[in-house]
Amino acid sequence: MTIREKGYAHWDGEFKDTRFRWGPISRYAIKLSFRRKFFKFLFFSTLVPALFTLTMIYVSERLGDFAFLTNDTDALSFFEVNPVFFMRYFSEWLLFMIVLLLVFCGAGLIADDLKYNSLQLYFSRPITKKDYVLGKASVIVFFLSLITVVPGLVFVVMKLLFAGSFQFLRQFPWLPFSVVAYSAFIILFFTFYTLLLSSLNKNRRYVAVLIFGLYVFTDILFGIFHGIFRNPYFALLSIKNNLKQVGAVLFGQEPQYDIPWVLSLLILAAFCTFSAFVLNKKIRGVEVVK
Repeated sequence: MTIREKGYAHWDGEFKDTRFRWGPISRYAIKLSFRRKFFKFLFFSTLVPALFTLTMIYVSERLGDFAFLTNDTDALSFFEVNPVFFMRYFSEWLLFMIVLLLVFCGAGLIADDLKYNSLQLYFSRPITKKDYVLGKASVIVFFLSLITVVPGLVFVVMKLLFAGSFQFLRQFPWLPFSVVAYSAFIILFFTFYTLLLSSLNKNRRYVAVLIFGLYVFTDILFGIFHGIFRNPYFALLSIKNNLKQVGAVLFGQEPQYDIPWVLSLLILAAFCTFSAFVLNKKIRGVEVVK
């Protein structure tokens, strides 16, 4: 029998450059999220408000079949489908559910790679730092899109189908753009928010506490100072209030607090810019140059 010496076999192939080199990163992270305990239950729980809102849209077009509602003025206004109706869906409850979802699907996106020193393995492949960040960010974009922009546009379509006319769209032609714009704003902010916190520590449990705790802490901080000084400008301390201020303007409504909404926009934009700077410093590795 011939005995061959085991050595390195040179690969004579060539790298095939693809447009979405970050695709495998995002697909694996999404599959991994669904394998985690309680994640499936939490994810489908976030869709319950959307199903409830769809039911309300149906009822609003069939009020004649619900006679007990026609005698209640408050109930009639509650079922009226308008920009305020859509704002109620994008409420602080939805923002809270988003944070809970990010605790499960976003805490370990970068933290796990830092823990196991995986960055060098990523960058030993023909991917760049940009591909890596896009792959991780696309996981958050995927999950948040399913509970923001997708339901929002479905609400508009179902309203038109239930009504059997385009009267609603003629009355509020800008509303679909408001849904897309506010959903994109929420997704962009929470993407930077999650990736920043995930890059600060190697322990995913500690990062999970940070994701939930920072959001809640800013709201508690606002409640304390606003309760003492009664100054609406303390709303700028709260992540939730800043998002709601911008959302109210995008839906053509008066902001809840009597402060310039641009300040909320600038604060959130500054946070995203700071997050991008930190991510650029934290994510390091030897990138392959072909």
